[in-house]
Amino acid sequence: MQYKFIQRPLAAIALSFAASIASAEPGLVVSNGSESITMDSSALNALPNVFFETSTIWTDGVISFSGPSLHSIIEQVGITDGELTLTAINNYVISVPVDEITETAPIVATLMNGAPLTRREKGPYWLVYPYDSDPMFQSEIVYGRSIWQLVSIEREDAE
Repeated sequence: MQYKFIQRPLAAIALSFAASIASAEPGLVVSNGSESITMDSSALNALPNVFFETSTIWTDGVISFSGPSLHSIIEQVGITDGELTLTAINNYVISVPVDEITETAPIVATLMNGAPLTRREKGPYWLVYPYDSDPMFQSEIVYGRSIWQLVSIEREDAE
């Protein structure tokens, strides 16, 4: 009896396990000082979702986006003022003043055209503004804040 049969399935299992770890959905860490929560897509989609259609400078045509507002997410840890630091998986970091966040914009998009965002599509979490709805959302500052592959949100100066 040859044992090569056993070695191949073990290698296949190891590769399958590695692939499942690599594709595991990351959580979005939201922090306000010592208070910190991690939200996955289910937790984010349990919040009231905002839906809008807009074009972006990174995609073709008008796209529908939906997800919770950034406002509703930061409420979960009691953030009401200050400056937010948002970080992407590649360590791209942006700042957003809390007083510039409304109940409807920006959103942390979890769905694009009704489907979950993949990493290839800038997901699983992408900070999106309704760019077509108002010229104020068509500025370099707003485009720079439109962070994708978002992994954390924290309040600066939180004590």
